[in-house]
Amino acid sequence: MAEKLLAGAGMDGKDTAQQVIKLLDQMPGGFFVYRADGNEEILYANIAMLRIFGCDDFDEFRALTGGTFQGMVHPDDLEEVEKSIFEQIAQSQFDLDYVEYRVVRKDGAVRWLEDHGHFIRSVSLGEIFYVFVADATEKIEQQREERAALQLDNDRKLRCIAEYHRESSRRRELIEGLSIDYESIFYADLDTDSIHAYRLSRQAGELFVNDPPSRDYSGFVQEYIERWVHPEDRGLITDTLNPAGIRQRLAGHPLLHVNYRLLRGLRTEYLQLRIVGVGGGQGSQVVIGARSVDEEIRSALEQKEFLADALSQARSAVAAKNAFLSNMSHDMRTPLNAIKGFTELAKRSTADPGRLGRYLEMIEVSSGQLLRLISNVLEIARIESGGELVAQEPCSLGEIAGKVRTALFPQIASKNLVMAVDASGLHHPMVYGDAHKLEEILFHLCSNAVKYTGPGGHVWVRVVELEVPVPGLGCYQLVVEDDGIGISRGFLGHIFEFFARENNTTISGVHGTGLGLPIMKSLVEMMNGTIDVESEPGKGSRFTVTLPLRPKGDAQREKPPVRTVEKPYHRKRKLLVVDDNELNLEIAVELLQETGFEVESARDGSMAVERLRRAAPGEFALVLMDIQMPVMDGCSAAREIRALDDPAVASIPIIALSANAFEEDKRMAIESGMNLHLAKPLDIDTLLEQIDRLT
Repeated sequence: MAEKLLAGAGMDGKDTAQQVIKLLDQMPGGFFVYRADGNEEILYANIAMLRIFGCDDFDEFRALTGGTFQGMVHPDDLEEVEKSIFEQIAQSQFDLDYVEYRVVRKDGAVRWLEDHGHFIRSVSLGEIFYVFVADATEKIEQQREERAALQLDNDRKLRCIAEYHRESSRRRELIEGLSIDYESIFYADLDTDSIHAYRLSRQAGELFVNDPPSRDYSGFVQEYIERWVHPEDRGLITDTLNPAGIRQRLAGHPLLHVNYRLLRGLRTEYLQLRIVGVGGGQGSQVVIGARSVDEEIRSALEQKEFLADALSQARSAVAAKNAFLSNMSHDMRTPLNAIKGFTELAKRSTADPGRLGRYLEMIEVSSGQLLRLISNVLEIARIESGGELVAQEPCSLGEIAGKVRTALFPQIASKNLVMAVDASGLHHPMVYGDAHKLEEILFHLCSNAVKYTGPGGHVWVRVVELEVPVPGLGCYQLVVEDDGIGISRGFLGHIFEFFARENNTTISGVHGTGLGLPIMKSLVEMMNGTIDVESEPGKGSRFTVTLPLRPKGDAQREKPPVRTVEKPYHRKRKLLVVDDNELNLEIAVELLQETGFEVESARDGSMAVERLRRAAPGEFALVLMDIQMPVMDGCSAAREIRALDDPAVASIPIIALSANAFEEDKRMAIESGMNLHLAKPLDIDTLLEQIDRLT
């Protein structure tokens, strides 16, 4: 076949053909010839070509490849190879082509071949390719590895470029975002110890001399801390801006921030330092921003201080209330114990009128103490509710001082005290004011002076009228001074707080609830007055109350005649007493009957309404009505009575007698149609005075 091929190529002569074949077989590279048309039959392959495929002879090579070029090329490469050959021959002036492709050896190994082909047209063989090939497996694989490595390197470079652009974009966004609030913004590269300023405060700007502003990071940090950071915060900022510290902190968190103090001349300002990592998570490249948080922190500190003060006040209030409850328990149990004890003694002394009278007198005194204690507690509620009103009626300050001294006489006498009352300095003893509140103010002052002055001591009370240049206006002072135990300087600021009592009062054996002075101060303020205190422990105290009061003008006040009503006068009138409590009902009925009234009783509001509906004209002069009762309460009964058909009965005076002594209870009683509200326990003299007034 080789000889025929060579003959077709124009090589005649057997010797010549054999010499050429021998030459081809001795070539180091492969050589083969195949037809360019049809199934591309392989016409010849030299020994080197057979060796490339691992074949021993041409027949074995033909069996492996099918004897065609198409069967020789790896199926995955065939289409691309033939397309490339066709395009190269079409464009080549010398009908040459070069292709690379894979082949499969007899042992199954895959090898790469370099194919240098030449297309020719012969008369005897037609269109053929003769091809020189070389095994290029190692070369091509090395090239492929180099290309892959180059691709990896290019990919890495592209990723770095992309990451750089992303970080640059992120850094730009961070800086633009920080620019809104931050007065100083820096970009720092900790690996190169460099820092670049995007925005500078005046203080930071003094540390940059270059334009654009950039310098060494470590030097900038050191100078900034030494020149501007508050001495107490320098250690904190040094640790925060330390490169190793930044890397460590940013390893677990995307950002860190810290507050510190900056020195601006003589003023200290709070700043916040915020550090954000932008270097791919290694903490080497960071954006640093500094902004003023002075207003926020000072507000937070004020709020913290306010809450601490509020907590302290709340704790003090709780402690004061606990002390109050303890003192209240003592002060309530003391008169209750006396009442209970003397009641038991009175029951055993009915045969001894003298002893019985003394026991009853002690019961009355103790019940008065208990009533005053309860009245003080109720007074607090009235004052705090804002329901107290200040009356404007003629009254005498001198008489008020005398009444207070009389009320305190038993305590004064028991302690052998000397109380001097001086009202000689009054030019206008009659004033317009609230006599009850004035008496209460002076009573609290004098009661405290008597309570905290030891046996044989002195209490001085002076009522003074000050000079006022405006006609028709007056200014008065109530001055109470004693030589008692006094008040410590530390406690002076707390004496007007509810429930507050100084420890030395208990040590001195004096008990109280700590209500009198706060109540008195509230009453003084309600009357637009002031109160001043001077005191020294062991030497005594002086309280001065100053009140604006309008003088009445008369130098002397004529005492109004006291109206006395004899029993026969009372006997002409009949009262209806309404109460569901048998004990209270019995007390009221007995006292009124002793005074001379005719009394009828009812156990609830509905019974009272029904009794009045059936009453003869003018039968009852007045109704005493309890508030809380079953079936029908007192307020509902009063409304029912006011709605009765008989005008005379519907307009009958009604006095509420109730244990509910708060302003809300009084208001409800009056709104329901009652004429007056009196709080229990019953004061018979006050009750008789009001009955007389209403009937």
